[in-house]
Amino acid sequence: MLLIYLSFLMVEESSGHPQCLDYRPPFKPPHHLEFCTQYDKFGCCDQNKDNDIAERYWVIMDFFDIQGHELCGGFVKDLLCQECSPYAAHLFDAEDPYTPVRNLPGLCFNYCSEFHIKCQSVITLLTDDKNLRESCEKDRYKFCNLMNLPDQDYCFPNVMQNTDLNSNLGSVVQDSKGCFQLCLIEVANGLRNPVLMLHANDNTHRMFVAEQLGFIWIYLPDGSRLEEPFLDLSAEVLTTPWAGDERGFLGLAFHPKYKNNGKFYVYYSVLVKDQVEKIRIAEFKVSSLDMNKADPNSERLIFEIEEPASNHNGGQLLFGFDGYMYVFTGDGGKAGDPFGKFGNAQNKSALLGKVLRIDVDGTDSDGKPYRIPLDNPFRSDKNARPEVYAYGVRNMWRCSVDRGDPVTHNGRGRIFCGDVGQNRYEEVDFIVKGGNYGWRAKEGFECYDANLCHNSSLDDILPIFAYSHRIGKSVTGGYVYRGCESPNLNGLYIFGDFMSGRLMALQEDRKTGTWKEKKICMGQKQTCSFPRLINHYHKFIISFAEDEAGELYFMSTSHPTAYSPYGTIYKFIDPSRRAPPGKCKQKPLPVKVKGKRRPFVPQALTVLDNNNPPTKVPPKKIKFTTKPLATTTFRPTTVRPTTLATMVPTRKIYTTKPALKTTAPRIHPKTNPKPPKATRKDFLSKVEKKNKKKTSVPRVNKPKGKHKPKQVQKPVKFSTLPLVTPGFHYIPPQRTTIRPKGSSRKQKGSKTVK
Repeated sequence: MLLIYLSFLMVEESSGHPQCLDYRPPFKPPHHLEFCTQYDKFGCCDQNKDNDIAERYWVIMDFFDIQGHELCGGFVKDLLCQECSPYAAHLFDAEDPYTPVRNLPGLCFNYCSEFHIKCQSVITLLTDDKNLRESCEKDRYKFCNLMNLPDQDYCFPNVMQNTDLNSNLGSVVQDSKGCFQLCLIEVANGLRNPVLMLHANDNTHRMFVAEQLGFIWIYLPDGSRLEEPFLDLSAEVLTTPWAGDERGFLGLAFHPKYKNNGKFYVYYSVLVKDQVEKIRIAEFKVSSLDMNKADPNSERLIFEIEEPASNHNGGQLLFGFDGYMYVFTGDGGKAGDPFGKFGNAQNKSALLGKVLRIDVDGTDSDGKPYRIPLDNPFRSDKNARPEVYAYGVRNMWRCSVDRGDPVTHNGRGRIFCGDVGQNRYEEVDFIVKGGNYGWRAKEGFECYDANLCHNSSLDDILPIFAYSHRIGKSVTGGYVYRGCESPNLNGLYIFGDFMSGRLMALQEDRKTGTWKEKKICMGQKQTCSFPRLINHYHKFIISFAEDEAGELYFMSTSHPTAYSPYGTIYKFIDPSRRAPPGKCKQKPLPVKVKGKRRPFVPQALTVLDNNNPPTKVPPKKIKFTTKPLATTTFRPTTVRPTTLATMVPTRKIYTTKPALKTTAPRIHPKTNPKPPKATRKDFLSKVEKKNKKKTSVPRVNKPKGKHKPKQVQKPVKFSTLPLVTPGFHYIPPQRTTIRPKGSSRKQKGSKTVK
């Protein structure tokens, strides 16, 4: 496993991370919870699950009279609502998906003793675990030992009162050095130096991955790869098997209207007449017969630039929100930009060492296959090329356009770039129209060429961040996270270093306009103990990527050569918090696939795979301790005056918008002062009887006299499935034996010195 920082080896074991029974991080519910209100701000329940728990509560409490409600209502609610706790996995011993899950959450001994004294009869309705039921009936001490947890920080109610656990609940996990602990998911492997991954913004959510050799592959939303490449330029692309060769297929950009015109643009190295090396920018079109194949005969040359050396080839293409294409070229290679009196980067009449901006939707009067935008800064300068948008760059490797904050749209349209340094500093820049980024006069914030530096303009654009070669030697630019799945990461600019393998982030201070570094580490074993998550990656970070939904990825390899099939693509995951269920669901347009698909087979061992061998063979299907209702829901009723109104709300049916008012509990008018001992047979017969009803009328107060309550406009139909309580599986009426509950779950190319 790659450890990003040496100090990371000395970090103390972090506290337990929050986790839900579905083996995923908790979230902030999208709506107010009516029943398990203590988890209204952060937990594992949305409104639907909250309703399911409330319905199970009422089925159980139907066996109790007023005194039973007073004695046991709070205990039953506490136990059921622990499924909503952000520490539900700890309470139910569900951290490892291969081991049995507890039937009931872990209770602290004192709380359990009080529960046993007042409400031991309710255990028969909460679980069918033989040991728990027998020990509850015979021996309170043994029962509460079974209910307890070895770690007293996580037993209920201690877990709610522990300030250390709850002080930063939902925030990104940090180690003692303040390093963000993130996890990864492997999404592709076996690639030969994957230099980029892009989406076409056509609502298909396909990802196009380019190898340095000149192949572009399509990955479908299900993770499979099409067996035939989207485009094969390997016969034209100039590259070698040398480690660190920077030539090859380097850039790709889809036209903003690709969905309609099928145009895309490529940037690659070529050898002309076996003598002159050039970089070529060309246009292609997708095949009219197959949406997953480019037309190899549709190439239209945009322009070529001669390269005086084999390194510093640039390689970034992108479209800004202005609709124009930006081309990022290197300074021509060698060391110190030795070309001409001031170097290529400071020479505005040269196209090397520049950010170029062109309009590919037309031609100009000189016959060029593109136009010059009217507001290009040097269009009227006779000593400059009109294509130049910014200059003074050394070798920008990977740039991106910020989508902007999903709510405020702050930052939308900003272009970030990583500019590789010479021998002392690496830098991250904003691209500004007409800006001079200082090379070769400056490297980072410092002078490189003393003579040029002292005579340089005071208006040079300084980096937003720079780091020395003690940290890394070749910056790889990244993206600002604007996705949905990891809300904590919103606004972080995540990038890395090719040589050192470090992942880094920058966080904007809106008040001062400055950017502060936030270190990124791979999460420890406990932090990343979720299905599919890994906490290691190949060292050489080649490129970053953003999918159509805004989620972030990066590509790396263990062997930085164009022919080595060790390139892997990873997705960033924040294990401390996720978006509410359903919020990030995407509906990709259908993709017509004519060829064969190659299913994705992960190679990296997950954190769970690296743990001790499983105690049981994972079953084919995950079986949860409690099973939610299929379609049964609640409707708010009128408030009945009672002393228990603040203890539990009544059952409700949400047909449109959720109600925000908490209503009073339903109390049975029984007079028996002692709670009856409900049996499993009584419970199941009651459940079956309830589900024979074809329609459901909302619960209302019984009126006096013979007056009948008004019927609701549209009765809500119940599902044919029964109500289910924790620990029970439904048994069809024709069966005479009880099916035992299952106890386990299933879960079982490149550039070196740019």
